[in-house]
Amino acid sequence: MIKSRLKVMLAIREMTQKELAEKTGIRPPTVSAICTGSVKQYPMYALDKICQVLNCQPGDILEYIPSPEDGAQQTGPDD
Repeated sequence: MIKSRLKVMLAIREMTQKELAEKTGIRPPTVSAICTGSVKQYPMYALDKICQVLNCQPGDILEYIPSPEDGAQQTGPDD
């Protein structure tokens, strides 16, 4: 599962969702959906704009959390 850490990054930067929407040009409902994790697809243009404004890397706002059904062992593409 991919979890959004955008709320955390906004809090660290002392920025509101509204301010982020204004600075990035991303519609406020899209910013809200990204913050709550309810977005179905993460628009790449949005990720690019957010990283520019927050001066961060994609890994700072997205976190991978293994699902319980995935089991304890993960295999990579070379396995």
